[in-house]
Amino acid sequence: MARSPRPVRISRRMALAAGAGLAMPGLLRAQPRFPDRPIRLVVPFGAGGNLDTLARMLVPGVAERLGQPVVIENRVGAGGNIGTEAVARAAPDGYTLLLGSNGALTINPLIMERVPYDPAKDFAPVCLCFRTPQVLVASPKLPVKTFAEFLAYAKARPGQLQCGSAGSGTSNHLNIELLNAATGIGLVHVPYRSSGGATPDLLSGALASSMEQITTALPLHRDGQLPIIAAALPRPLPLLPDIPTLAEAGVPGGGLVSFIGILVPAGTPAPITATLQAAFAAALAEPALRARIEETGSLMADAAATTPPGFAALLRQEADLSRRAAAAAGLLVR
Repeated sequence: MARSPRPVRISRRMALAAGAGLAMPGLLRAQPRFPDRPIRLVVPFGAGGNLDTLARMLVPGVAERLGQPVVIENRVGAGGNIGTEAVARAAPDGYTLLLGSNGALTINPLIMERVPYDPAKDFAPVCLCFRTPQVLVASPKLPVKTFAEFLAYAKARPGQLQCGSAGSGTSNHLNIELLNAATGIGLVHVPYRSSGGATPDLLSGALASSMEQITTALPLHRDGQLPIIAAALPRPLPLLPDIPTLAEAGVPGGGLVSFIGILVPAGTPAPITATLQAAFAAALAEPALRARIEETGSLMADAAATTPPGFAALLRQEADLSRRAAAAAGLLVR
């Protein structure tokens, strides 16, 4: 005769575990790995510009470390506000990132009546990537060779010398106003549509000077066409150690530096932010990438600034300096 099967003994621990599994089945399933699909990096400016170029240098190394493609999406308009707003409204899941810079994060909210996002509340900083200094270039037709000679020449002609920028309200423009406030030389601002737009007028002598991104000015300086006479930095540029800084003329902090960093929508889980930060920081540490970036004149972020707290500190510093510059330019609206 076949024996009846023995009853299974169920301990109290097994019963509690089974009950928990019925109540919270998600606990018994493995959480999906992040990332498990492509990531979108929104660049709020057009293809081919400084931000876009640096982003495209960076993303291959990041994608390799994350194991997923990082796809650049150029969302242009309103001085960077359109692309920035798109990220602010995106799901906080780590799959939509912002390549953030001065304009949309630390300048536009001060000089525009309405900005459709709050930089402090709608984003979480992940990692500072690069800083692109600005430089003061002088027309070769001007009878000056150095920054000191330029300051003396301008002081002797208050309100007569013009200085170009990439547009009204840009960080280039604000650096001109910081220089004016520190020295009293009275440069007259002339806005152009982009960095480098002033080059023909500088070469012809129609424009005395311009505040340019170093990535635009460095090739012309090396070719002997447009001399760089000062850098908007607290310390001299490694590539141009003999060029003085705006700090030497009394500009606070040496002026604004165009920064480029990664942000995510506020509310993104901390483990996801940490995964992204580690991937970007590791990619930025690659010697080959560093060499390519530094050759353009841009500066790699130091290790502290590649952390969320370090990037957050830089954002606060840039916002404070931007406020002073916007006030000096008469652009401050809030």
